[in-house]
Amino acid sequence: MSGGDIAGLIAAGVFAVLVAIIAVPLVKLGKVFDETTLAIRDVSKGVAPILEESTTTIQEANKQLARVDVITSNVAEVTGNVNSLVALFAASLGGPLIAIASFGGAVRAAVRGTHAFDDDASDRADRSLRNATAKPKRDKSHSNDKSESKKASKASRAEY
Repeated sequence: MSGGDIAGLIAAGVFAVLVAIIAVPLVKLGKVFDETTLAIRDVSKGVAPILEESTTTIQEANKQLARVDVITSNVAEVTGNVNSLVALFAASLGGPLIAIASFGGAVRAAVRGTHAFDDDASDRADRSLRNATAKPKRDKSHSNDKSESKKASKASRAEY
């Protein structure tokens, strides 16, 4: 054997060791791919029933929503009917009830003899309107005496 043959044998041995070192991770990687394939297969088997159940649930929810839609439309119709009934009641009985109430007030005033009560109420309303629209008068001395402002407040309340 010559030196070239020995060098060739050494190179072949080194190459075989290199292939063996690289082959071990490749075999492990192949096992990882096999396990991943099995996991994906198991997940896809489990997803199909979940999708079927969710489809059924959504269909049932849609049925319930259709029922609720019917109920809300019926409630809207009943509300419209009640509104019409209230308007009819107000139109037919409201006017006569107001007339009866005003007649009762007139009878009460006639029994008392005069309209003094109404005149007093009118005078009080006029005074309160004047007091509400009048600007408050300020003291020219600009004193900060709180008792004077309290007296003025009590006097304005006494008019009522």
